[in-house]
Amino acid sequence: MRAGHVLVSVVIPAYNARETLELCLGNLMESQPSPPYECLVVDDGSTDGSAEIAARYGARVLSTGGRKGPAYARNIGARAAAGNVLLFLDADVTVHPDTVELVRSAFAADPKLDALMGSYDDAPGTEDFLSQYRNLMHCFTHQTSRREACTFWSGCGAIRKDLFLEHGGFDEEFGRPAIEDIELGYRLQQAGRKLMLDREIQVKHLKRWTFLNLLKTDVLDRGIPWTELILRDQRMPNDLNLQLWTV
Repeated sequence: MRAGHVLVSVVIPAYNARETLELCLGNLMESQPSPPYECLVVDDGSTDGSAEIAARYGARVLSTGGRKGPAYARNIGARAAAGNVLLFLDADVTVHPDTVELVRSAFAADPKLDALMGSYDDAPGTEDFLSQYRNLMHCFTHQTSRREACTFWSGCGAIRKDLFLEHGGFDEEFGRPAIEDIELGYRLQQAGRKLMLDREIQVKHLKRWTFLNLLKTDVLDRGIPWTELILRDQRMPNDLNLQLWTV
């Protein structure tokens, strides 16, 4: 791999993601001017055929060997990736045609760029009121956050592979979707790394929210772990991901 040449490996953790994974991968393969260098889908113990869908779309399918959580799954994908830039996507997002190319161009243009985050767009893929409200609130948060970030976002976040591995990847103590991306961002920011938010890099969020999964996400998966992280590090930046719990 020649110096300065950027190869983007997309890493997607999938747990029973059948409803959205086909759209996710279909859009990814239609990226312009070309798809990513490779796509790795890490199956996290799915029972709904997610792995078979990923294989049908030409993704390289890996397995966690059972339900281990997205942090564990992403780390497996990152270690196996052949590219020098990792683009983490959730299985419930679809990229815009230029998403991958904007990521590739940003890293090629700035050798000092360490990690880059995108944004949800303003046209969520679900139409019910609660899902529209929640997904648009995510979009507003991303679009109004500072360009110089102090955290990381794995819904659409890219990072140089060697740096990711150097810092140990995501903390696998988070055995369920939680704040593993925020925690990694804290460590990168404390190490003086250059983390940026590019509002033009966008993905569409397909998640259908219910009151119960909203409560579970905000309190159990994000709110409580985030509070523990604040107490651990004695700091509370108001940045991407975090404003959702302060507005």
